[in-house]
Amino acid sequence: MKQDKERTTVIFRKFRQGDVIALFPMINADDKPGHFLSYQHTGQHGAASEALLQGYTIPAREQEYRGLKAELENIGYNLDIKKRVNRYWWNK
Repeated sequence: MKQDKERTTVIFRKFRQGDVIALFPMINADDKPGHFLSYQHTGQHGAASEALLQGYTIPAREQEYRGLKAELENIGYNLDIKKRVNRYWWNK
């Protein structure tokens, strides 16, 4: 698959039971403020919110998100991996 030319900001987080989620904080998921795009192996693309970050997930380590990162790159994402959220992403 052809890779995007522009880089996409992504943050990898992990639910406490172990599933990893990729968050795209600069891509709006819908018309609701603070909702951004996410991606998981199961379910694939969907909406997420800041509350998900705070209450239900912890930062994922590289060895934990390696498979999800490869999956995203296989479907064409050119990833710019960030470790932290910048709140201004949701206040635009």
